[in-house]
Amino acid sequence: MQTDHGHTPEEIARRLSAPQRGRGNLGDAVYGAIDGSVTTFAIVAGVAGAGLSPLVIVALGVANVLADGFSMAAGNYAATKAELDDIARLRAVEDRHIRLYPEGERLELRAILEQKGLSGDTLDQATDQIARNRVRWIETMLEGEYGLGAADPHPMKAALVTFAAFLAAGIIPLVPFLLSLGGAFGLSAGLTLVTFFAIGALKSLWSLAPWWRSALETVAIGGTAAGIAYGVGTFFTV
Repeated sequence: MQTDHGHTPEEIARRLSAPQRGRGNLGDAVYGAIDGSVTTFAIVAGVAGAGLSPLVIVALGVANVLADGFSMAAGNYAATKAELDDIARLRAVEDRHIRLYPEGERLELRAILEQKGLSGDTLDQATDQIARNRVRWIETMLEGEYGLGAADPHPMKAALVTFAAFLAAGIIPLVPFLLSLGGAFGLSAGLTLVTFFAIGALKSLWSLAPWWRSALETVAIGGTAAGIAYGVGTFFTV
């Protein structure tokens, strides 16, 4: 991923004034896409291993894409909402402490800034400057005491990204069965492996890992899950 940027005063001011990204939704998208393709193909492999009809595969696969996708999205919403509520609770705690114990909180603020490498007059001045702004003081305490960033997570956005990624990737293993193609299971397996590979390769754009390594790791994870499901399905062959 391209991370180079200019360092003129104007470019620096523009970057720092832009809305903060927070933790982003890359993890939600990758998680939803991998889980969507893995669980749907696991159903395809398990049902095919049991020798059941393509109609059963389509019915169970579509039900999984919709129901499990919604369940994942709802779970992610609840988890992100809990994270957001905890951040709000900690802000209220710090706000109350600053109001009731200002000197103690100033000592904590000073210690946090000292850990960042400030000392002497610079440390004194930075402590005074931040302590004059209640909002910035609280945010500095949240970062220093609890390791929290300044940007809050967005529960609904996380849920929608998860569901969309799950739906997009989860429908792919079903395409050969929906189109009633010959050799549907083999085509489904091939499309699913391509999906795993593509997800892994795209994921590498946000990491230092080579694209091929990230792609192969994702293929290995998804392929293992599918192989387990197919193996279990063969025990129930009709």
